[in-house]
Amino acid sequence: MNPLNVVQLLVLAALWGGSFLFIRIGVADFGVAPLMALRVGIGALFLLIVLVMRRSARDAFHTMRTHAWPLFVVGILNSAAPFCLFAYAELTLSAGVTSVINATTPLWGAVVAFLWLRDRLSGLRIAGLAIGFAGVLALVWDQVATPHGANATPATTALAAAAALGAALLYGIAASYTKRHLTGVDSLTVAAGTMLCATALLLPFAIYWWPAAPVSLDSWGSVIALGVACTGVAYMLFYRLIAVVGPARAITVTFVIPIFGILWGAVFLSEHVSPGMIRACAIILAGTALATGVITRLPGIGARRASACAKQ
Repeated sequence: MNPLNVVQLLVLAALWGGSFLFIRIGVADFGVAPLMALRVGIGALFLLIVLVMRRSARDAFHTMRTHAWPLFVVGILNSAAPFCLFAYAELTLSAGVTSVINATTPLWGAVVAFLWLRDRLSGLRIAGLAIGFAGVLALVWDQVATPHGANATPATTALAAAAALGAALLYGIAASYTKRHLTGVDSLTVAAGTMLCATALLLPFAIYWWPAAPVSLDSWGSVIALGVACTGVAYMLFYRLIAVVGPARAITVTFVIPIFGILWGAVFLSEHVSPGMIRACAIILAGTALATGVITRLPGIGARRASACAKQ
């Protein structure tokens, strides 16, 4: 990747890492469904404006009609359901912890692709899965053992962690479903279509659970930032990186998001960052790097094999 691509990847990681900060701020006032309905609704509007500016709206709407059901399913699996699960999790968990759990998405994606699409898993990738999920257990144990927050208990913390893991699992399922049913469809059209479907799904719940008390300006600012920056702009950046550097390199943003998630939470919300949390994050990212094929061989093993071949 050239320097410009690296900068764009860092900006994307900062935006997606910031989404956990904005969720943490907004969910207390809005509640889960209203906050996420606004997020996907604003994101959908932003992406539709981009489509119109590109003069591709007619083709995009035709594609959305012909792929309505797959877009609806991905809208649930990749936006509506996981967004709500993460928002629920952040009623208890910190933004930093939730962003680290989000980093398990490629692990779940590898498992789902193996079980559903019969993708091959090498011994090193299987080891990566084991290491990654060991890191998850370490992180959850660290949080359950020492709950943070006024209303946090071991039970509520464990439930929140399960919700966040469920969201990451849904992302993994969505990736395989998209690969099977939406391959070849313009990525921006997929993003806009799934956001529209997620909005339609969440709107009734948002109306029913709309907060009775006035919403603070901080929460309104957070939801606008979530919809425009962390959804609309971020999706555009991500798909541009996929087009320019390829999906394998674009997905490395996963390794940087927790850094920003932890940083923003610590700086703006004074969230506690424990040594156990840092260790668990490092284990999860190492396992993810192995499981996704970012690391294809261990240096020591590679050197020994090269030496053995030279002696033969």
